[in-house]
Amino acid sequence: MTVSAASLTLAPLTADTADPAAVPALENAAKRLGFVPNMYGYMAYAPDLLNTYLAGYEGFRRNSGFTPAEQETVFLAISKANGCDYCVAVHSMIAEKMSKVPADSIAALRSGSTLPDSRLEALAAFTRTMVKTAGRPNRADVDAFLAAGFEPHQVFAVILAISVKTFSNYTNHVVATKLDPAFSGHAVAA
Repeated sequence: MTVSAASLTLAPLTADTADPAAVPALENAAKRLGFVPNMYGYMAYAPDLLNTYLAGYEGFRRNSGFTPAEQETVFLAISKANGCDYCVAVHSMIAEKMSKVPADSIAALRSGSTLPDSRLEALAAFTRTMVKTAGRPNRADVDAFLAAGFEPHQVFAVILAISVKTFSNYTNHVVATKLDPAFSGHAVAA
């Protein structure tokens, strides 16, 4: 994906410069991660954006019914479909280091090609379809998703993930978020 110039030229906010409504989220990120991701600093320009993103992200992680590897499959499929190199890099690192997604599946997600694992492929394909059709899958798309062993409620979990990633992907597009050093080993090649 070719990265275009940012529409806005701003510096990410910090706990010292952000609106007080965003400060707890920024401070919590610093404690939990050891740093504040640049994306969070940009989202802090609209504290409700940051706080809604974080609540939705955590809700998806806790309640989607997807395994960690399946969660990363969803996030990577969305970020790739939306052309967000920042989120592709971040979720590639999480997929590899934390969620233990097989390397060949990560490579397929990053390139947009078919995954070697049929269940993860069904999940990625359904997720991509949901993004590309703006939430209008056909009956065959839903049937293939369910036939892979997923549950009806997980259709709605995919919708939540798309919503959350739309917040992050669009934020990164509008400011061309610089990749944090923690994720630089997974940068998308230009």
